[in-house]
Formats: sequence, C-alpha cells, structure tokens
Amino acid sequence: MKKKFKAESQRLLDMMINSIYTHKEIFLREIISNASDAIDKMCYLALTDKSVGMSRSDFEIILTLDKENRTLTVSDNGIGMNEEELEKNLGTIAFSGSKKFSEEIEKADKEKTGTAAASMADQVDIIGQFGVGFYSAFMVSDKVEVVSKKYGEDQAYRWVSEGAGGYTIEPADRDGHGTDVIMHIREDGEDADEFSQYMREYPIYKLVKKYSDYIRFPIKMLMPHPQVKEGSDPENPEYEEVWEYEVFNSMVPLWQRKRADVTREEYEEFYKSTFQDDTPPLETITVSVEGMVSYDALMFIPELVPNKYYTDDFTGGLSLYSSGVLIMEKCKELLPEYFNFVRGVVDSPDLSLNISREVLQHDRQLRLISKNLEKKIRGKLEDMRDKDREKYEKFYKSFGRQLKLCALDDYGKYREELQDFLMFYSSTEKKLVTLAEYVDRMKEDQEYIYYASGDSLEAVDKMPQTEVLKDRGIEILYFTESTDEFISDMFRTYKDKKYMSVIDGDFDLGDGKSEEKMNETFKDTFDFVKEALGDKVDVVKATTKLKTHPVCLSSGDGITFEMEKYFTAVNPDLGMKAKRILELNVDHKAFLALDRARLDDPERAKKMCEVLLNQALLIAGLPINDPSGYTDIVCSFF
Repeated sequence: MKKKFKAESQRLLDMMINSIYTHKEIFLREIISNASDAIDKMCYLALTDKSVGMSRSDFEIILTLDKENRTLTVSDNGIGMNEEELEKNLGTIAFSGSKKFSEEIEKADKEKTGTAAASMADQVDIIGQFGVGFYSAFMVSDKVEVVSKKYGEDQAYRWVSEGAGGYTIEPADRDGHGTDVIMHIREDGEDADEFSQYMREYPIYKLVKKYSDYIRFPIKMLMPHPQVKEGSDPENPEYEEVWEYEVFNSMVPLWQRKRADVTREEYEEFYKSTFQDDTPPLETITVSVEGMVSYDALMFIPELVPNKYYTDDFTGGLSLYSSGVLIMEKCKELLPEYFNFVRGVVDSPDLSLNISREVLQHDRQLRLISKNLEKKIRGKLEDMRDKDREKYEKFYKSFGRQLKLCALDDYGKYREELQDFLMFYSSTEKKLVTLAEYVDRMKEDQEYIYYASGDSLEAVDKMPQTEVLKDRGIEILYFTESTDEFISDMFRTYKDKKYMSVIDGDFDLGDGKSEEKMNETFKDTFDFVKEALGDKVDVVKATTKLKTHPVCLSSGDGITFEMEKYFTAVNPDLGMKAKRILELNVDHKAFLALDRARLDDPERAKKMCEVLLNQALLIAGLPINDPSGYTDIVCSFF
C-alpha cells in the first residue's frame, strides 16, 4: 500500500529538490556519506559485540552502474534498517536516524562509563544522515529504491518512492545485512548531458575523488582496464577490456598526506565541503610532529565570519582524531578562546580512544599539542600581518572584534598575547596600523599614545579636539568600535607609553598656554555659565584643545561618553552616565561674544550658554535634552 509523506514533508521535499542544492552532483556525496554512517554503526556494534566477527577491513561501499536500466546503486554492508526504521528514517523528511544514533551512544557513554560501549562511543564518525541529504537523490532520479536488511534480522525490505507523491514499503530479498540505494537516473532535458553524465564511470570517479576521498572505507566500482588479449601476436597485440573493481578513494585523510602531495585546490575543496563555506580559506596551516607526542594537524584561517560566530550558539574547536578515528567533533581544549575562529582537525595516535571531555581538560599530551598549535597559528598571523597586509586586513575585518574582546576579557588577561595583533585607523597614515607601528613613528618628545573615540571614522576625524594635534603632525588612533574605548582603560600602557584620550585627557603641548591661568582670568564668565546651565554640566573650564571651534565636552576620569553609549545600549536601566565637563575656547569669537553679553545682556548670554552646550552635545554624539527648545533659542538670534 502506498503511503503519503506528511504535508510539510511534501513541501520540504519539493523545496529541497528545486532550491537547496545549487549543484546536483552533491547527491553522490550525500548518499555515500549515509553509507559510511551505516558502516560506522556496524563498526561500533562489532567493537562492542565480539560475536559479530567483523573488523574494519571487512567493510566497503560498492557503486554499480546499470546503463541498460539507467540506474546508479550505492551499496554498503553496514547496520541496515528494518521496516520500522525505513518508515521512520525515510518516511519523514529530515528525520535523522544518525542523529538519533549519536544521541543513544552519548547516553550510553554517560550511563556506562568504563564499559566497552562507553569507551568506543566517541569513535563513531557521523558525517552524513538520513535526512534532507538522502533526498538529494531526487535531484537526479525520478525514482529511488532502498533495499535494506538489518543486522541480526532475517527479513529485508524495499522502500520505493517517485518523489513527493509518497512511498511504499514491502518485503524484499537481500543476501546480507546492509543497504542498497538504487537511483533511477532521469532522462536528459535541454542539456544533453545533464543526467547522463552520472551513467558513466569516469564522472562518477571524479565525484568520489572530489567529495568523498577521505571516507575511511573503500569505495569501489567496476572499471574497464585495457589488457592484451590472450593468444594475440606479441608484435601486433590485440587489446580487450577487462572489468575489475577499483578503489576510488585514497582512504588516507588529507591531513595525513604530505603537504607537497596535496594541491591548493584539494585543501580548498576539503575546507569548503567540510566546513560548509563557499569561500576558500585565507591560510592553510599543516603540522606534522613526531616525538613525545606525535600528531598531524590541518588547520584553516577563514576569510569570512562563520554563521552565528558572534553569538552564544557558536561552538569553536578542532575535530580530534586518534589514528583516524573521531574522538570529538569540536574539541575546544585544542585552541585558546581567542583563536576559536580556526577550523580544522588534529589526529594523534598517542591519545586514548576512551578519552572524555573531563579527561581532556587534564590531559598532558593534549596540552602540549594545544600549546604548539597556538604557536603555529600565531606565527601564521604574524606572517600575514608583516608580509601580506592586504590579506591580514581581510582577516582583521572578520575577526578583529574577536581579538579585541578576548584581549579585554578577564581584566586584560590576554593583553600580552593579543595586543600586537590589534589594528586601529591612523589619522596620518589614513589606514589601519598596529600599536607597534604607531609607537615606532612617535616623535622623540611624545609621551602618549593619543586616541579619539567616536561612532565612525568620519565623525572622529571631524572632532574639534583633534585639530591641534593634527596641526602639529601628531598621529591619532581612531577608536570607532564599542570595545575600543575599554582598551586604554584595561591596557594602560604599550611599550611603556601611556594612552591619552584626545577628548577627555588634559595634555600639555608646551605652547605656553595655561588652562589654570585662563580659568583665573575668566573665572566670572565660567561661574556665570555654570549657574546658567545648572546641573546640565558638572564643570565649566577653559581648554587648550580647540583651535577653530568654540566648545567641546569631556568626561574626565571614569566613565567616558563612548562607555556611556555602550552601557545605555546594553541596559538603559543601569543609569551609567559620564560627567559633563564643558570646555570653552577663550580665544574664539563666540566665547568673547558670550563674555560681553554676560555684562550687557545677561538673558541673551544665558541663551548663548544653552546653544554652546547643545553644540558640544551634538559634537560628542550625545542626545540633546530639548531639541525643540534648542531650535527656538537659535531662531531667537535672528
């Protein structure tokens, strides 16, 4: 009796066939991965039940082309499925039997710690699943049959479907345990070779090499081999085709091959297919160590931020193998948090197969590997930074925020490890520079690393407080990210040079001007401004920071304006607020006009105080308390 997929499954199948996969050829990778999963499950059973009587060398995946009937079959001698499992795994789109299996062995690991089941639980490498991936077969097939016999059971079953219309399950014959996926390849459309290419040996061979070369079980298919015909003349031999099974995949993981034997394209394809990234990595790092701890590692520095990277849902770490057997899919202990963007694998014969996450945290061998991997990554980043700045800036655009966050984490715990990788926009270089490059260019008598904080490069560049330093040829670093403002507070110094905020700092440029003297000279005016503005400002004083502008705001020690903006965005209820120090340029005509008006027209002078305060707030990127009132005051001057 024909059974129907659930309504949502029909829609999902139709969407999957027409939308999800860009390249139809991906179907073979998915089906082979499912076969590998089924064999992994059988391996697991063989390891935990000696009565099975099979070893890893007994397993294989067979591809069969039937050109007359236009079918491509992928067969395995894995665990197989019974009628109920066929119904559950294939009757509902996106139901993952492999995922369920993973959950079961994880449960066994927790409940039976120390037993054979628990010790081997982490070995199983689930690289595919009977879910959406299986249904990719319908991209190239108008009919799919699955004949499967579960290990330990006598009856085999056949699942048949022609697409979203439904499926049937009936008893069938199969000699041994395992599964055959029989794909009836579609007829060609307008493209004469659209589907027929999957009916030829060499295109199939290329697909296996491209997508499944590192599958750990042999993938075989009958291939024609020219051979001298028996009895033919040796001087003029006749040839005939002899069909023999040929293993397509190397079964040697890419990370165990010598770098000289692997092309850049192979590394890129491995990276893209393994980590589902359409963009090639910026750098590939290979490590092969023999000694107290022997291991191979293959790591990649991505160009783009992985999906959900800057969220709590992201889990970093390298895949950890022991002699080609997966121990842990994402081992965070292999990388420091600040390098968690690195992706790749580590394979060591010296690690125990029954290692658990709790043991990992205290494993001396793992710590040695982790320490060396960190050095390799650091060395690669340094090479990029010093020898290929364009590539490093691509990297920094994606992961600079991660380096900054980790440099600031735990009160600057990793400051020394990370500060030389940080970059900031330079007022003089007009590009990103490192702290070391800034310090190397400092003037002989320059005491501080000057920086200015703001919402954007354009906003910071136009800040009135930067004018005086720019005129003197002093370089300023522009802090434009929310994390930047905390760097000076946490780092304090770099190479014995203190950080100084152009906006909030009090610095003496040695030009003979004295804020103290100006504050005394214009004390009455400053007192008038403070009284006119009341608690809107905390302090009113003279400044030497300004050249062509009349006014600016600073916050002094403590919370800065950028910190205030950050905390307000995170949680407005915190009420974190910086001090408002109104600084006035006593040489500016606006201040001189205010000073005269204070004596001649005090009411007008009060309005001028409001205008100057609001101008300072606007420049600082802070909200005006009463925008409507401000515009009314400005209009009153006309």
